[in-house]
Amino acid sequence: MAVSVREVAALAKVSVGTVSNVMNRPDKVAPDTVERVQAAIRQLGFVRNDAARQLRAGRSRSIGLVVLDVGNPFFTDLARGAEKRAAEAGLTVLLGNSDDDVQRENAYLDLFEEQRVFGILVSPVDDANERLAGLRERGTATVLIDREAGDRSFSSVSVDDPAGGFAAAKHLLERGRRRLAFVGGPASLRQVTDRLAGARRAVAEQAGASLDVIETTALSVLEGRRAGEAILAKPRAERPDAVFAANDLLALGVLQALNMSGGIQVPGDIALIGYDDIAFAAAAVVPLSSIRQPSELIGYTAVDLLLREAAGGAAAEHEQVVFQPELVVRASTGG
Repeated sequence: MAVSVREVAALAKVSVGTVSNVMNRPDKVAPDTVERVQAAIRQLGFVRNDAARQLRAGRSRSIGLVVLDVGNPFFTDLARGAEKRAAEAGLTVLLGNSDDDVQRENAYLDLFEEQRVFGILVSPVDDANERLAGLRERGTATVLIDREAGDRSFSSVSVDDPAGGFAAAKHLLERGRRRLAFVGGPASLRQVTDRLAGARRAVAEQAGASLDVIETTALSVLEGRRAGEAILAKPRAERPDAVFAANDLLALGVLQALNMSGGIQVPGDIALIGYDDIAFAAAAVVPLSSIRQPSELIGYTAVDLLLREAAGGAAAEHEQVVFQPELVVRASTGG
C-alpha cells in the first residue's frame, strides 16, 4: 500500500504542510526539520503522487518535443540542448518522432495536449500554423524549432537556411565547379526548399554554372545512396562535378555510392558538401565539408522562448531567433 503524506508527517512529528514545504520549498524550512522529514521519507519509502500535484496545478512539468527524424543526429543534439535548459527550469522533455509524417505529428500533438504538458516545441512537417494556433488558444504554449512561421505568429528558433544554401553552393563555385547538383527532399520541407533557393541564387550569380535537382523522399543515408547511384547512372559527360546535399545524412549516402563505384574520386571528380555538420561528417572516410548549425543552442534557446511564452500567456510577445550558419571546409571539397 502506498505511504501517505500524513504518515510521513506523523513519523517526523511535523504538520502535513511542513512535509509539503520540504518537498516543494525546502528553503522555507529549518535545516534540521528538512533532515527529519527526509529521513522519514527514506524510512517509509514514500513516493509523492506527482500526477495529483500536476492535476491541481493544471500543467505538468514536462515539455513535449516533436522532431522530424529522431534518427538524425542534428535532432538528437537539439534535444540535448532542450533537455539542458529544461532541467535548469525544473522541467523534463518528452520526445516524439513525427518521421516526416503529418498524421504522426498530429498524434503527438494530441497526446501532449491531453497530458497537459507545460508547452510544446515542434519542427512541423508542413505549414501547420492553424493546428498549432488551436493548441495555443487552448492554453498550451508552442514554439517552432528549425523553422520560422511565415507570418511570424509564433515564437521560433531557426537557422538562416537560404544563407546556408548560398554559402554551400558559393563554396563549390569558388572551387572551380560549374555543374552542380542539389540532392534533397521532400520538397514539402521548408528547410529543403530554403537551402535549394540559396543554392540557386549563388549559381545564378556565376556565369556558365548550372544546378540540377535530384529530389529524394527523405533526408536519409539510404536516399542519399540512391541519389548517388542515379548520378553514377548518367553518362560521364553529364555527371555533376559537385553535389550539395540538403543534410549530412544524404551527403554520407552519396559518398558511399560514389566510393563503392571504384571509379569516382571525391573530391577529384565530384566535390561534395552537406548540411548540419553532425559528428559523423568529420569521421567519414572522406571528411565531409558541411554547413554547421548550432544544434544544441537551437534546442536550449527554444526552451528559453517557451518559458517566456508560458509566463506571458495570451499577451506574450512572439520572438524569432535566427542563427547564422557556418561553412566548415574539409577534404570532400578539397579543403
